[in-house]
Amino acid sequence: MEHKIHGTVMQALEITLAQGESVFTESGGMAWMTDGIDMKTSGKGGLGAMIGRKLAGESMFMTTYTCTSPQGMITFTPESPGKIIPLNLKAGHSMIAQKDAFMCAESSVALEMHFRRKLGSGLFGGEGFILQKLTGPGTAFVEIAGEVQMVELQAGQRLKVDPGHIAMYEPTCSYDIEMVKGVMNIFMGGEGLFLATITGPGRVWLQTMPLSNLAAKLRQYISTSS
Repeated sequence: MEHKIHGTVMQALEITLAQGESVFTESGGMAWMTDGIDMKTSGKGGLGAMIGRKLAGESMFMTTYTCTSPQGMITFTPESPGKIIPLNLKAGHSMIAQKDAFMCAESSVALEMHFRRKLGSGLFGGEGFILQKLTGPGTAFVEIAGEVQMVELQAGQRLKVDPGHIAMYEPTCSYDIEMVKGVMNIFMGGEGLFLATITGPGRVWLQTMPLSNLAAKLRQYISTSS
């Protein structure tokens, strides 16, 4: 499997498959493809996996595209302006991503829901208790809203973040929530009551424009009158 990412703000992922190779995505995730690619939609993994995917922001049914000709091309496009990030996952290696980040992956990659264990992290962590967990072997692609900055944390190094800006992190990082200190900071600071703390070692991917922030801004310009 080979891939190219085209564009800047509204990117497109073009995947070239050899005969017998396949990728899967959520229902409706494909934009265009050439002849010679077979499409099969199923509940991939059974009822438990279907419910887990729904809770993690994806569709219950997944579609697998398999190349039946010597070579085929298929293109996927993101749901919002941002970046497409390829993940080359080794066997047993995982990545934790925000809800609805999954775009597509080789059939060997496992997509599961991931629970935040601490109550505070789940209630106030920006995306709730449930995230997405992608486990190799294989190549997977995630879509992240806005521009993306990767930060590599050393062991014990901490990063404080507005929770909605955390797009993805390695499982070696620990995630927690702390309350903003100071009455004026809480009521007049404009950053909310809580900040996320990510502690290394590991890499963290941050997004400049969480969809929740964009939606909140757009609501100011949408009339609610009947």
